[in-house]
Amino acid sequence: MNIALRWAVSAVALYITVTIASHLGLGLKVVAGLTGIEASLIAAVVFAIVNTVIRPIVQLLTLPLTCLTFGLFSFVVNALLFGLVLDLVPGFTLHGFLAPLFGSIVMGVISGALNTVLTTDKEKSR
Repeated sequence: MNIALRWAVSAVALYITVTIASHLGLGLKVVAGLTGIEASLIAAVVFAIVNTVIRPIVQLLTLPLTCLTFGLFSFVVNALLFGLVLDLVPGFTLHGFLAPLFGSIVMGVISGALNTVLTTDKEKSR
């Protein structure tokens, strides 16, 4: 899949996640200034950078704790990185730890589903 399509999928997944979380009152909202779509597009770029540069370092540093918790600490790492990205991008507010935890899980599920639907048979065979 090309980079532009992956970027769009991430942005759509984030927009859906923020919409769901704000309707449920979990402390994840889009604030005034940017629309949800604009903020999601910017955040998708920041997610790509964070996942490429920071995630491997954090995973390596937290590997002993992740092993001790049988992988469950990876949810915490994902939530922390999700919160970091949304703190860096103007247009989002986070309150508490439940919002980034919920957001990282839901965004992963939505993004995975969209990537599965949009992946061609040729890419699946690789």
